[in-house]
Amino acid sequence: MSTAPSHESDAFALRSERVLVGGKFESALVVVRGERIEAVMPPHADIGPNVAVHDVGNHVLMPGLVDTHVHVNEPGRTEWEGFETATRAAASGGITTIVDMPLNCSPVTTSTRALDQKLASLAGSSPTPGNELYIDTAFWGGAIPNNQHELRSLAEAGVRGCKAFLIDSGIDEFPHVGEEDLRLAMRELERAGIPLIAHAELDVGAPAAASNDVRRYSHYLASRPPEWEVAAIELLIRLCRETGCPVHIVHLSAAAAIPLIQAAKASGLPLTAETCPHYLCLHAEDIPDGATNYKCAPPIRDRDNCDKLWQALREGVLDAVVSDHSPCAPALKKLDVGDFMQAWGGIASLSLGLGTVWHEAFARGFEPATMGLWMSERTAKLAGLSGKKGSIARGADADFVVWDPDAEMEIGPDLLFFKHKQSPFVGRKARGRVMETWLRGRRIFDIGEGKPNFGPTAGKSINSRR
Repeated sequence: MSTAPSHESDAFALRSERVLVGGKFESALVVVRGERIEAVMPPHADIGPNVAVHDVGNHVLMPGLVDTHVHVNEPGRTEWEGFETATRAAASGGITTIVDMPLNCSPVTTSTRALDQKLASLAGSSPTPGNELYIDTAFWGGAIPNNQHELRSLAEAGVRGCKAFLIDSGIDEFPHVGEEDLRLAMRELERAGIPLIAHAELDVGAPAAASNDVRRYSHYLASRPPEWEVAAIELLIRLCRETGCPVHIVHLSAAAAIPLIQAAKASGLPLTAETCPHYLCLHAEDIPDGATNYKCAPPIRDRDNCDKLWQALREGVLDAVVSDHSPCAPALKKLDVGDFMQAWGGIASLSLGLGTVWHEAFARGFEPATMGLWMSERTAKLAGLSGKKGSIARGADADFVVWDPDAEMEIGPDLLFFKHKQSPFVGRKARGRVMETWLRGRRIFDIGEGKPNFGPTAGKSINSRR
């Protein structure tokens, strides 16, 4: 096996028996010049004697993953996470682009001034100014009450869309919106040409819990019923129809909302929806008492609900699978007392998506190509990065993940590269090992002799106009 040149100005090629091109696998040679793909050719095409070929055999060569739901928490809460640790973890999981959420950083990204502070943090907290990113990073803005006048400026500054909560976000700086706030924001976003990204829970009351024991997961689960997601999505669909603003529903948990999404799409509304590894791989029935590292919002629901989410993915009603990596300082998880009602709600899983989701998808009869559809092609489109990210095609960035879909492993702390080695996925089985990650023609991660190796921090911020 030959190795690729280290200098981005050199041309080289990657060969695989399974290259994901146009939604299907083919044996191919991918020629890279500088940071971009120059050509996709037959596997043994003559490309001249001076172009090194890196042959990965039967390992899958896919576009680098694009994770559009990551809470990096910098600036302001770097004791929770930060750009360097988050992007390093992402690289180990085959992710070459993330889109950072407008919270839980401080200040929250609800103005261009706050966005400037976030961008300045990239240049200010690394020994090499502006070069602490292992992978490329884009940004969502935030829509909160009374910041409608900021939204078009945020769009001009390069945010990929703006996120709103229809329920308490858990962060005082990021209050939730009401119907009229949403309406005003969506009108502005439609004019700006960027989507609304929505946390879709609306408090319409909850039945009394069967138990008052805050250590029992069933107590927390009952406090956020599926009806909250249904009510929020009904409102979002109505306002999407009224304003014409594209709407993306994040972290769908409740299968009861799937028919609403399906009908809205069938009517031609610009509506998309994602789900997450924890909703596809974990089940409420299996969560032990006091295991607050499983807490997230909306909550992990039962196995039957999970099966329906998988069916919605199969039918194309759900568009994408993203991490919703939402870590915190360990003490905030309240693992010492196991109080689900007081613990921070968020799951750390950045880098684990491919292995955990493919483990379940394989058992359900899916093909490896679906991973590229859910985790790269469609997420790149959501972020307005199609043509540059999410595909192996001439002119696209030379971002790749090389992975072995047949490798099986148990997730241990050695596979966690985010700041705190705390995740409900520890001890669980995964299928599919990331062997190499390439960012714009540079190899930034590989498994050498069974050990992870990281390349240079070659990532860039993406803050050009969508």
